[in-house]
Amino acid sequence: MFKVTEFNQNAFVIVEGKPADSFFILRNGKVRLSNEMPIPGEEPSQMLGPGDFFGVVSCMSGHPHIETAQTLEPVSFIVVGKDQYGVLIQKNAPIAMKIIRYFSQRLRVIDKAITKLSFQTAEEENPQNMFKIGEFYFGKKDNKHAAYAYQRYLQYFPQGQFSAHAKARLQSMNAPMRIAGNNSANLGRSFNDGDMIMVENEPGMELYIIQSGKVKITKVVEGNEVLLAVLQPGDIFGEMAILENKPRSATAVAYGSVATLAINKANFETMVKQQPQLAVKLITILSERIWLASKQLANLLIKDPIGRIYDMLLTLALKQKIPIKPKNGHNFEITPQELIKMIGLPADKGEAYLYKLLEDKNVRLDQGKLITQDLEELQKQVQFHRKKAQMEAKRAAASQFG
Repeated sequence: MFKVTEFNQNAFVIVEGKPADSFFILRNGKVRLSNEMPIPGEEPSQMLGPGDFFGVVSCMSGHPHIETAQTLEPVSFIVVGKDQYGVLIQKNAPIAMKIIRYFSQRLRVIDKAITKLSFQTAEEENPQNMFKIGEFYFGKKDNKHAAYAYQRYLQYFPQGQFSAHAKARLQSMNAPMRIAGNNSANLGRSFNDGDMIMVENEPGMELYIIQSGKVKITKVVEGNEVLLAVLQPGDIFGEMAILENKPRSATAVAYGSVATLAINKANFETMVKQQPQLAVKLITILSERIWLASKQLANLLIKDPIGRIYDMLLTLALKQKIPIKPKNGHNFEITPQELIKMIGLPADKGEAYLYKLLEDKNVRLDQGKLITQDLEELQKQVQFHRKKAQMEAKRAAASQFG
């Protein structure tokens, strides 16, 4: 059913930035996996052996590869096309579970690196921190969210260090001490506008599939609530906690009336086996998230603000699956101010960099929106700045040991 292919030693199986239409499961031999912009603190390359896989992120998300795979000895692979993934799961559900768990772990690693680079902090999730989240919302006079965090804290730490304080807070808000439990036999969950579906640091028991409505994903970082995403019907959230047995890394809040399906740890693997489309959906969503998070991390590793601006523009084009070829222009449908916010530059400093960007004849403004006249030329600028960032990182690493 699946194609088997062989490569000689030192062959490039996939190349970062190139299109993807299949992924690979290693049957025998060894492969080196590497990235142009590796995660800080990790080894720049990873060695893979029989049973390992690569290329899934780009294949399932439909984006260019985010890694390069080179053979270290003669190897053979099982080649799986995107349209064959459902068949693969039906024949071998453990492979699907292995991919899902690996993706969940990688996404958490990448998200933590992004948080550390963006906010110079990467605090470990800890259920006792639910009390801190309650205090944050209480200070903001958001009693609904504060009450949920305090209630969850008391659920897990009824005699905890801050239990008396949490009870006093709830009494002051005339809020109950506990949350009414859900019927675990019923997969359907409905929420009203503003309801907290889960709070960061809460132990994870279920993942959610949005049936209708929207869900905001937020995180409290350095005393500020940061909006991470707004999810739509069909999206899945909460999967990292259920797969890794770790606390929630972010908060989910209903944005309007919301209906979801809730899948718990006990029935998750069974549902993957019985409904391969669920695994396909979950891996497709995780692939998209990992691709975007990898691009965001790579952007943060470029120190030159102009380089980061070019890189973000290219990422926006790739996200929309716009072909990168000569003379192929693109209207980004964003203002310069929105672009500056995307890469986290202060507005006062960002304006000067935008003026410099517009000195490039390939980039112009049209009715307040940014346009490039040639995506391939834009890509060349990104490649230049990435190489520059790589050289700077190597010099910095050498100086530490020199």
